[in-house]
Amino acid sequence: MGIENEHTERSLSLGTSGLEEGLMVRRERWEDIQRLRVEDRLSVSEISRRLGLDRKTVRKWLRQRRWEPYQRPDRGNTLLAEHAEFLKRRAPQVHYSARILFQELKSGRGYRGSYDTVKLFVRPLRAVQEQAECALTRFETAPGHQSQVDWGVARVHFRHQAVERHFFVLTLGFSRRGFYRGCPNEQLPTFLDCHEQAFEYFGGRTAEILYDRPRTVCHPGAEGRYSWNATFKSFADFWGFEPRLCRPYRAQTKGKVESAVRYVKRNFLPGRTFIDDRDFDEQLLAWMSDVADVRIHGTTHERPIDRFTAERASLVCTLGHPSFRHEARLSRIVADDYLVSLATNRYSVPFALIGKTVEVLRRDGRISVFHHGELVAEHAELTGKYQMSIQPEHGPGAIARNARQRRSQPAASVAASMDIAEVQVRDLSVYDRAAGVQVQP
Repeated sequence: MGIENEHTERSLSLGTSGLEEGLMVRRERWEDIQRLRVEDRLSVSEISRRLGLDRKTVRKWLRQRRWEPYQRPDRGNTLLAEHAEFLKRRAPQVHYSARILFQELKSGRGYRGSYDTVKLFVRPLRAVQEQAECALTRFETAPGHQSQVDWGVARVHFRHQAVERHFFVLTLGFSRRGFYRGCPNEQLPTFLDCHEQAFEYFGGRTAEILYDRPRTVCHPGAEGRYSWNATFKSFADFWGFEPRLCRPYRAQTKGKVESAVRYVKRNFLPGRTFIDDRDFDEQLLAWMSDVADVRIHGTTHERPIDRFTAERASLVCTLGHPSFRHEARLSRIVADDYLVSLATNRYSVPFALIGKTVEVLRRDGRISVFHHGELVAEHAELTGKYQMSIQPEHGPGAIARNARQRRSQPAASVAASMDIAEVQVRDLSVYDRAAGVQVQP
């Protein structure tokens, strides 16, 4: 069991002994604040960023020159005295909900007091739990177990022009070695390509990768639940890693990569100018090997490249693994014009599949389309952008022109019998006149 899981289990099981542990953790955090202020001479803002605390909390604890644990006022013989042990035991199980505890006391334990009394009793219990969680956000993972991914945005200077660039950052959890790449956007194709470049850079991948909740990874659903972005999930399955999501509103659980994003902004960008994107990439790659990999990391107190030596053997080897973009089947929904899109270009499929989900495979210069595992269309891959490849036999017009089928069954009834959306029958010359259209014989 990893350290992260041990901490999680301890914090979720806080009872009377958990309160004592929480107080101990809270004291350690107070000592960290004093040390960073006195020994390292850091500002309140910097301490706040490093420890993931609010600046007001940092200032409060800096004023507290001697550690004094929180003491709940002695309220004497209150109506809750006989229920105190029950509340301490039960509160973590209901996530410190005073409302639930009040309902249970009223219905099952004969409590006759008010809700506010229960709320005041639960408040310090919840405070200790929150402090314990805050102190345990920084955790260590075993070599090869987890990496973390995030984006950063900054303005950089190309000659005399300022442009916006997005930074993809993947940080290995154990060694803290990072992969950085500047990108024009954070769109899904760019996002997936950066993953593959990182895998190639390290020669392997971790068992799991931790993310915040961008739409390139997942979509919000009902009752706070999330569903995977279908293409991203196919990508994760194709490479064999397990994607993990941060807890909602707790992005600091991926603090390793958050620190890496700040590091590249503060250490790489200041004072630099670039000719173009190629020059930018070359300077960034040199900085990764000459600076980022060989610095003494503030948490591990070791060079990331040295710790990577111990982590390399635990990574899942990716050398020789084909690219997802070229080998994986991508899910597509057939549009009303019986075309599916791939890399800005569109390809026709049999019109009976309008509204259906198909899978598109690009390999060896060919585009193959499958429905329920059966090959339904095949095209030569288009080399340009925003082009169409239309095969006449895929359209409803082919049925209308077939004299034998016209005599036996009108095209409209054929479409109706196949339970598809009504499709306008056009002469194929309409597509020929479209700009940049390529029609295969």
